[in-house]
Amino acid sequence: MKDLSSPTIWVLKIIVILLFLFLASPSQAADPLDIVINEIAWMGTKANSSDEWLELYNNTNQTISLEGWGLYEGGGETLIEPLTGTIEVKSYYLIERTNDATINNILANQEPSSWGGYGLKNSGEHLQLLNQNSLIIDEVDCLAGWFAGEASPDYKTMERKNPQTSGSDPSNWATNNGSIINGKDAEGNPINGTPKAKNSLSLTTEPSASQPEPETELLLPEEPQPEPQPVIYPSGILINELIPSPEGPDNLEEWIELKNINNEEVGLSKWKIQDTTGSVTTYTFPEETKIEPKSFLLLSRPISKITLNNSGDGLNLIQPDGNIIDEVIFGKAPLGQSYNRVENKWVWSTTLTPGSANIITPQPSEVGPPMVETSTESQTKKEVMAAVGEQISPKETRSFPLGQAKSSLPYLIASSLAVFSGIIILCLKIKIDSSRKIK
Repeated sequence: MKDLSSPTIWVLKIIVILLFLFLASPSQAADPLDIVINEIAWMGTKANSSDEWLELYNNTNQTISLEGWGLYEGGGETLIEPLTGTIEVKSYYLIERTNDATINNILANQEPSSWGGYGLKNSGEHLQLLNQNSLIIDEVDCLAGWFAGEASPDYKTMERKNPQTSGSDPSNWATNNGSIINGKDAEGNPINGTPKAKNSLSLTTEPSASQPEPETELLLPEEPQPEPQPVIYPSGILINELIPSPEGPDNLEEWIELKNINNEEVGLSKWKIQDTTGSVTTYTFPEETKIEPKSFLLLSRPISKITLNNSGDGLNLIQPDGNIIDEVIFGKAPLGQSYNRVENKWVWSTTLTPGSANIITPQPSEVGPPMVETSTESQTKKEVMAAVGEQISPKETRSFPLGQAKSSLPYLIASSLAVFSGIIILCLKIKIDSSRKIK
């Protein structure tokens, strides 16, 4: 009998264990079309057009690790999503953009990261799937326009017909035909697509002569899913102060201040703040971000990467469900002044109060002091106003009824005769006096 404690036996055991671990670990695919982009929801969902998602498919008979892989747009220039985990044999891998409620009854294969490059353009994209060695495993060149899919009102996905042929061939893609609807969006609407399931086109497309007829997949009735309880996010988080044009360098000294007016602490995990003008930038608050009750949270530009345009810009504060809870728009920013919330309005102030209550100190006006009237000017003005007051008012110039005009006619005639008689008597008196002096 052999001695099992001998060094040779132990070496053999170690070799066997290492071989087992090596063979059991997921492999890293290095060949094109081992993993393919199989379905693209570039239009989002009925619940939210920003809820974009796509699906990968493993063409091989081995589990493949996706660590170090990446999904890119712009022909490999912009990383949309760094990939993690593994994709099983002949299985699907779901990637969502905004959050895991995009398809609320099917779990994504990795945590959504909002996608670099601000999502997929409705006008088309050139997508590439690169492995850890930057080798192109699959690509879909739709830069001139998406090959298939529909946006509003039905939001139908773009499905790949054959995962073993080129993804840049327009004839290899078609719009979901509605024969299979798998999944629901964040509002419970059915999704016109097949996340983590065989594409609808694979059931209706006739196989080519060189390919065996695919096996018919038995679709079991979908088990009723419990209605998802809506997540209620706290209100009372406000944009409180910001400085677009500091006296120092903009890229170092710009900041944004939030205020919690609640009586309890609020977690801001996955909340976002986004500017609205020019090159739009979105900052997502990290998992551990919290704001104390009746307190402030300061966000500097080096952290958020948000540029506040001096010529005018805006900010949106967005909850994880996409709801804009607060917003502000400002015009041209004065140098060294912050824009402050004061009750229900916004004003500029020369006193900056990062992390504390706002103090409004307006910029001194360039217009001279108010004019003071001299006594002469005041008297003149009073006289002018008195003269104006003596003019006939509109009520006094209104028309009278015909009967009233006739009744005043005798008085006018009598007055005229009295004046005329007085003049004649005066003239006669002057003449008599003159005659006496001559005599």
